[in-house]
Amino acid sequence: MCDEKYTAAVITVSDRASRGEREDGSGPVLVDLLRARGYEVVYTRIVPDERDVIERVLTDVAASDVALVLTTGGTGFSPRDVTPEATAAVCERMAPGIPEAMRAASMAITPRACLSREAAGIRGRTLIVNLPGSPKAARENIEAVIDPIAHGLRILRGGVADCAAEAGVARP
Repeated sequence: MCDEKYTAAVITVSDRASRGEREDGSGPVLVDLLRARGYEVVYTRIVPDERDVIERVLTDVAASDVALVLTTGGTGFSPRDVTPEATAAVCERMAPGIPEAMRAASMAITPRACLSREAAGIRGRTLIVNLPGSPKAARENIEAVIDPIAHGLRILRGGVADCAAEAGVARP
């Protein structure tokens, strides 16, 4: 559970869902999970697999000072899967440990997890994390890192964080 109340946004990247040809399955799953963890979801949107559109939405959401942005979709091998590239283009600093941890957890479930291309990074005071487009995979991936993300947000948003004390390590 998130100790402090942080704002969050969920952006679904899908050509078909953006055209209304299929229902967004993963966005609502992520919204429910975030709310259950104490986040205030202040923004949701479905966008097509267009790099310039993804970049613009990520930039706009970060400019509104949302603490956490989760994207879902556009992280595979298809030529139109450009969410990681859009994320890297707008982030000032990357956070590679988050997708590494998600892939490691996901590899225990499916060997295809190594094909995942998610990225995570920081723009201003906003953490952006890419997730797979499948509702099941999106949930599994975010659940693997949601607790450490809360700690990271506390630091990113200017809070004091004593890493040793939080990890149960005695300080000399």
